[in-house]
Amino acid sequence: MPPLIQLARGGAKLHKWRMSTNVVRKQLLSAALGERTIDRIDVRQIDLAPGQATGLHLHRGPVAGYVLRGRIHFQLEGQPETLLGPGDAFLEPAGARVARFDAAAEGDGARFIAFYLLTGENELITLLDR
Repeated sequence: MPPLIQLARGGAKLHKWRMSTNVVRKQLLSAALGERTIDRIDVRQIDLAPGQATGLHLHRGPVAGYVLRGRIHFQLEGQPETLLGPGDAFLEPAGARVARFDAAAEGDGARFIAFYLLTGENELITLLDR
C-alpha cells in the first residue's frame, strides 16, 4: 500500500491521502548551491509588463524560479543571453550580477514564480548602477 501523506497549514491538518505509485516527477532544475546556511524561503509570484526590464541587480542568496507565462530575456553578466518561456526553470546564483531579466516586448508580459533562499534578514534584491 502506498505511503500516507499529510499536508498542514498553520498547524491544522488539511488533507490525508495515499500517494499514487504512478506519479511523474519531471526534473526542471538541479543546481549546486555550495555550502550555505539557508534558514528561510520566500516564494513570490512576479508579473512583468511587456518590455519591462528589471535592471542590473543581484541577490544575496540564490533565487530559483519557474516561468508560468510569457517570455523573459535572462542574462547573467558575462554570460550569453537565454530566452526563457513557459515551463522553463532558472537559477540566479547568490552574488551573481544579473544583467537582464526582462519581459519580451511582444505579448502580454510575463509571470514567474521566484523562490528566494535566504539567510537572516537579507534583502530580496539589490539594484545596481551600470
